[in-house]
Amino acid sequence: MANGSRQAAWEFFGTELKRRREEAGFTQAELGSRVFVSGGYIGQFEQAIRKPQLDVARRIDELLQTDGFFERLWRKLIKDQPYTEYFAHVVELERLATEICEYAPAVVPGLLQTREYARAMFLAGNPLAADEYVEELVKGRMDRTQLLKDAARPVYWVVLHETVLRVQVGGPAVMPHQLDRVAAMARERKVLLQVLPFASGAHPAMGKMMKLMEFEDAPPTVYTEGVLSGNLLDEPAVVRRTRASYDLIRAAALSPEASLAMIESAAEDHRRCASST
Repeated sequence: MANGSRQAAWEFFGTELKRRREEAGFTQAELGSRVFVSGGYIGQFEQAIRKPQLDVARRIDELLQTDGFFERLWRKLIKDQPYTEYFAHVVELERLATEICEYAPAVVPGLLQTREYARAMFLAGNPLAADEYVEELVKGRMDRTQLLKDAARPVYWVVLHETVLRVQVGGPAVMPHQLDRVAAMARERKVLLQVLPFASGAHPAMGKMMKLMEFEDAPPTVYTEGVLSGNLLDEPAVVRRTRASYDLIRAAALSPEASLAMIESAAEDHRRCASST
């Protein structure tokens, strides 16, 4: 979360805490003594000087009878997020989606990545980062993959450009395992998978990723991503044009059966490369 957004979240927590404390007739010292912290500690929360703590938020909810308000606020706005600010909302939408259609021009989609592949991706963008930081990012990505293990998972349709199969992210030792996972997800019918081969030539989204999400009771949304930025688009005309582009890509891609064969062949190529080094 960016520093400005983090500070704004702390300030909102503090403002709400002060308002509800005063409505309940407590001083800072009285509230503090009842939730096992000092009155000065409560004052630091209210002035957005100190980061609120989950256990304190729970005790405040219990004392002020706020029906879990401060715990929910902590989880939504205060908790350190393993996702960049522009992507955190996308993660929430993935959990709500009934259908996700994704085109991946260069990288295995996050929902299908193995831990080793994800680590190689994060290290490529953060070559001097501490191990703890990289592991936090990897954990966040692995947490996302749990979505496809849920019985109520969304329909997930992915088109991979052949580039995704050939670029050795993490080297030849990582790629076979990654492609085996993608193939297994397809065989287990957890993802509808196609490959857009090099031979298909030009297509409507050259080099551009896209993710279309459908919902039970909300308009469809498109997510696109650039350099350190992302865009969530729900304007109906934009969604329709994106859907049309996705349909053209899907039509140009190999059948699911031929796609699975290409993925398994690419995995064997990487395995042979690994054994020869």
